[in-house]
Amino acid sequence: MSKLKEKGITIINADPKVAGKDFHTIYESEDADMVICKTFDQLKSLRSSSGKSLGYFKKVLSNADVDEIERASQAGAEFVIVDASDWKIIPLENIIAKLHKSKTKVFTTAKSSREVATMFAVLELGVDGVILSTDSEDEVDKARQQLSTARFPIKPAKIVEIKDVGTGERVCVDTASMMGMGEGMLVGSRSNFMLLVHNESVGSSFTSPRPFRVNAGAVYCYTIAPDGKTRYLSEIESGSEVWVVNKEGSARRAVVGRSKIETRPLRLIRAEIEGETGTVILQNAETIRLITKDGKLLSVTEIKVGDEVLGYAKPASGRHFGMEVDEYIVEK
Repeated sequence: MSKLKEKGITIINADPKVAGKDFHTIYESEDADMVICKTFDQLKSLRSSSGKSLGYFKKVLSNADVDEIERASQAGAEFVIVDASDWKIIPLENIIAKLHKSKTKVFTTAKSSREVATMFAVLELGVDGVILSTDSEDEVDKARQQLSTARFPIKPAKIVEIKDVGTGERVCVDTASMMGMGEGMLVGSRSNFMLLVHNESVGSSFTSPRPFRVNAGAVYCYTIAPDGKTRYLSEIESGSEVWVVNKEGSARRAVVGRSKIETRPLRLIRAEIEGETGTVILQNAETIRLITKDGKLLSVTEIKVGDEVLGYAKPASGRHFGMEVDEYIVEK
């Protein structure tokens, strides 16, 4: 049980006598903190007498079962557990649509970490919780990673050098997510120093907006993946995951739909953040933009020495196949 608590699990589906006092329990037993009911009679009886947090379990096979879950919410169920093992997405969409303005929380079941992530994204609102049925600690860890978010300490980076460096290959990262103003990807020549490259939601007189795209930089550049490892931009492909980071430093996961590598004119930008210096090589074009410290967009073609843009830096550490290691390293 202590190992579960170390992994952040404080509510388990088990008999209260087995779980012990360190965990809130959710079970059919009326001794549990959160009692699962399977009939309306049980729900109504306990509602009037127990003072417990009451839920309702239903295996969904038809629209009639969806309607029953709605009636359970109206009857006072504080949460419903939906077992939609055959048809998962459509029934959950219908249930979430019916209950999202109520006070009833929607839980569902999953058998893998991948299913967990999907359930939290259903109808964009997602479910309130997922009961993961597994005996694998690795699956629990993977599920936590799937749901992880990140925050990067974004700071002003002062431009100290700009240099056209000829042609080379750059990478456009097309995600399966729409990005808004102030969002992009962290990209740089060093794993500990990156600039925030804005997405192409603005467009220009000659190009249409592409809010799913970040023209990220030269093939050798790093970005940080949600698993904590760095990735060369050349390694990113359809199905990869990247962080989409906003100007405040909040990051969300995005899956890559396509990566495009093409030969283009390039420009090197060197910047400094609190004593750390780093570079990035970007395509030299008007549609590639950085973000100034006051939140405005600044085209790569217009940037000047002395300008301040947003970036991320931390003390240098080594990387071994993308994993951070504590070793002496100098990158120039």
